[in-house]
Amino acid sequence: MASEVKELSFEAALKRLEELVEKMESGQTDLDSMVKSFEEGKELVKLCTERLSSVERKVEELAKDASGKVSAKPFSEEF
Repeated sequence: MASEVKELSFEAALKRLEELVEKMESGQTDLDSMVKSFEEGKELVKLCTERLSSVERKVEELAKDASGKVSAKPFSEEF
């Protein structure tokens, strides 16, 4: 399962995670399936978190200084 999860794109992993949550919240599954879904969900959350962290490190915001020169600076979480 872990190797299958690692191959997913961020979007596919997020979609699968949403499907698992919906399935688990429906109450229409047995305990064994619920545990398997939970374990898969943990792997998906880990993958999504890693991918988001990687992208965040790469994101740069463009800013103009007083003279109008455009430069790149690291992404800041502050707005």
